[in-house]
Parts: sequence; C-alpha cells; structure tokens
Amino acid sequence: MSDTLYYIVCAVLVFGVLIGISMMSKVKSAVAGNLLSALCMAAAIFLTLYKYEILTDIYLWAAMIIGLVVGLIWAGRIKMIEMPQVVALLNGFGGAASALVAAISVLDGSEIGVFGLITGGLALAVGTVTLVGSLVAAGKLHKVLSQKSVVWNNHQALTMGSAVITCVFVVLFVAESVPLPVSVIMCTVFSAFFGVSFSIRVGGADMPITISLLNSLSGVAGSIAGMAIGDPLLVAIGGVVGASGLLLTQIMCRSMNRHLMDILLGKTSAPAVKADVQTVEVEAVEEIEAAEIQIEVEAEKENTNVIQNAKKVIIIPGYGMALAQAQQLVKQIADKYEAKVKPAI
Repeated sequence: MSDTLYYIVCAVLVFGVLIGISMMSKVKSAVAGNLLSALCMAAAIFLTLYKYEILTDIYLWAAMIIGLVVGLIWAGRIKMIEMPQVVALLNGFGGAASALVAAISVLDGSEIGVFGLITGGLALAVGTVTLVGSLVAAGKLHKVLSQKSVVWNNHQALTMGSAVITCVFVVLFVAESVPLPVSVIMCTVFSAFFGVSFSIRVGGADMPITISLLNSLSGVAGSIAGMAIGDPLLVAIGGVVGASGLLLTQIMCRSMNRHLMDILLGKTSAPAVKADVQTVEVEAVEEIEAAEIQIEVEAEKENTNVIQNAKKVIIIPGYGMALAQAQQLVKQIADKYEAKVKPAI
C-alpha cells in the first residue's frame, strides 16, 4: 500500500470516528454512533497490520482472539452499575498500551533521533500516569480502596516533585551520560507515583470526572506514542480521544458545578470551614446549625409542594441513584403519584 493511499484511508477512518462520536450525543443515534466508531477502530487495526505487513503473524492473531474472548466474557458479566469501573480500567489499558509502545520504541536499539526519544519518554510517562491513576480510580469506585479523599503530609509537594523528576528523566532520554534503560525505569517509577498521588486524593463522588480526564490522557498518550513511532493514524485517533475526553470533562465539571483543579486537589464540593475552636462560641455554632436545619426543612417543603402540584413528573435515573441503591424508593414514589392519577415517567 502506498503512503498516499494509506493517508487517505486513515483520514476516512478518523472522520468516521468523529461522526460516530457526534451521533453519540443524541439518544436515538447513540447506539449506531458507538457501532460506527467501533467499526472504524477495528478497520484501523487491520489497516495498520496490513500496512506494516504483519497481518499474517499467527502469534498476533492468537493474542487478539484471546483478548476478544476475555472482553466478551467480561462484558457479559459486568453490571451496569459497575460500568464506571470498567471505563476506568479500559482507560488504564489504553495508557498501558501506549507506555509499552513507547518503551519498546526507545529501547529497541534503532536510531529514532532526539524527537523520537523525547516523544517516547512523554508517551511512557503519560501512559503510566493513565494506567496507575485509572487503577486507583477503579479501586475507589469498586470500594477496594477508600472512597474518601486521601491527603498525605506535604501531598502537593510530593505530587509536584514527582512530576518534575519525571520530566527530568524524560529529558535524560537523550543524554549519553545516563544509560537509557535507567532513564526508562526511573521515568516509569516516578510517573507511577504521580498517578497515585494525584488520583488518591480525589473523593468517590468526583471520581467519574477524574475518569473522564484519564480517558483524555489515554488519548494523549496514544497520540504521543504515534509521534514516537511515526504513525499518523495513531496520532489522529489519539488526538480525537484526547480532545473528546477533555470536552466531556469540562461538561461534567460544569454540570456538577465543580472546578477541575478543586477535584484534583481533593477539595470537597462543600469546603469545610476552618475555625479556631477556642475562638468560636458554642452558642454561635448551635445557632448556625439550627439555621441550616431550618433552611433544609423549608427547602424540602418547597420541593415537595412543587412536585405535588406538577402535572407531570419525570424521574431520570443516574449513576448516583444507582450507587445509592434507590430503586425501591423511586418505585414507591412512582406508585404514590400513579395512585393520585399523576403520571410518573
């Protein structure tokens, strides 16, 4: 296959992925859009195998078949409430793949130049951060790890320090004074620590936003890895994933009235008020608590009146409702309104 034809087919496949993503923004076309994007990605895999003349590699086919079987079995057993954990793990797998591609490209002994070494180091770092951060996110959502925000002593300094040291070892990829394998290992270690450090302090309620950000990072890692090995298709697809993940992160932050930096810094949606116990009078605290309770009671009454006077009630199930196991309560509410001849949808 000529390079010109390869670039044309790559452009068509990337355009197909973009159309699929656009279709997923509407309920009626979401399934078809997902299928279109998946088919374009499958075609991109076979195109890459054909382009680099490895389509007939029996070991490659065996690996893909094993992955396909495991994926189908896994998908069949996963519950919908566990889908965020699955997305987190898939993001991690994408980051791991990019990190492996980057590590192999810089360690295979061929001359890839300064640009290839630097982009390979960046892909290794971002891919490792994505992998480790995604594992922590999945662990928090699956309650294997504590869902509370975990903040260490000097947490910010440790996070920034690991990021700086990671960048230093990426630069050392081109330095002859430090053996390349040593730089690869140290870059992996410190980027993994950064992945733990920035994700462990995110609370469980904000973890879906973090997963969306990690999805973006997996695309960025893939795009940089494509630069390292000189594959324009991987660069383009990774860029699409990175951009769409970042847009989704912004939309989720806006919908939840949260700031991304607050989430990554472990700040709760309702920041705690710091006060000196010795200077705050007990009576003042009691007055504040009483006022808050009164406000909550009045708000509940107002919401109840609004719902009771509504001509139509729409219940929209979401991840929070599923996580709280509120299905039975929702059913009870729906039965009450149906008994009053008020439609519940």
